Amino acid sequence: MNRMTILTEAELRKIVTLDLDAVACVENAFRALATLPVAMPPILRLDIPEHRGEVDVKTAYVPGVDGFAIKISPGFFDNPKLGLPSVNGMMVLLSAKTGLVEALLLDNGYLTDIRTAAAGAVAAKHLSRPDSSVAAIFGAGVQAGLQLDALRLVRPITQARIWARDAAKAEATAGALSDRLGIAVRAEPDAAEAIVGADIIVTTTPSTEPLIKAGFISAGQHITAMGSDAEHKNEIAPAILRMADLYVADSARQTRRLGELHHAIAAGIMAAEDEVAELGQVIAGERHGRRSASDITIADLTGTGVQDTAIATLARDRALAAKSGTIFES
Repeated sequence: MNRMTILTEAELRKIVTLDLDAVACVENAFRALATLPVAMPPILRLDIPEHRGEVDVKTAYVPGVDGFAIKISPGFFDNPKLGLPSVNGMMVLLSAKTGLVEALLLDNGYLTDIRTAAAGAVAAKHLSRPDSSVAAIFGAGVQAGLQLDALRLVRPITQARIWARDAAKAEATAGALSDRLGIAVRAEPDAAEAIVGADIIVTTTPSTEPLIKAGFISAGQHITAMGSDAEHKNEIAPAILRMADLYVADSARQTRRLGELHHAIAAGIMAAEDEVAELGQVIAGERHGRRSASDITIADLTGTGVQDTAIATLARDRALAAKSGTIFES
């Protein structure tokens, strides 16, 4: 008889939050990707253009971890017009020993949001200046707020700017974040102005054309681009990758195919065979991170299956400890 735990989004929100444990579990996943024989197949993608829809399926087996997750992650970007969230989905956690289903995580994209934000914290921890205090966030959705929360776990952020195509949404998001966090957060309608004086810039949009131009960036800044998770998405001008002192991928194989690096290769600014550092290699000390306060650094985060396995096993462990969820026997 197989026992499976079913956890709803409400239950998961109570036991898994964006905290230092979540950041550590994602950091360890990146380290494993660089140092262990991880099995992580290419992302399975399905596009449904007439509804601005896309579905990603991600998975990874990490040696030494007793479970592995398979995640189904739809993003339908016209949904807000229907009063529905843009992102939903679920994760299935299976035993790495038997292949039996251990947990069904009906998170509606919540765990993806948490692990994505945690990855932003990991990138900032290893690549931004330790004294970084000003953040510029591009986007005004759930992930924009979570990325700011994540930065505050690892850097002394005291003020932030929010830029979004929808100025009213940027204003509302900035006001809500300022009230919740007790720091100065303002909406900035001009993308270039949002970046002036920012120490860390995070892009969280589904944009298909660059929002950040080469002339916007100055010495000492760190950019985390996490919206370009499909071939047609592009948030950063390709020239910025060439002018940066350090470019770091979450997975070089993925960013060559669908990240910001993919666009730089297509533009002839980077070569497909160029060796690039991966975040896990920086974490493990195999590659250097920021070398000076004046460096321009970029983290190209396309989202990896190891992150999903990491957050799913964390959720399973916390559910067991809290005796949360519904047991289903089959």
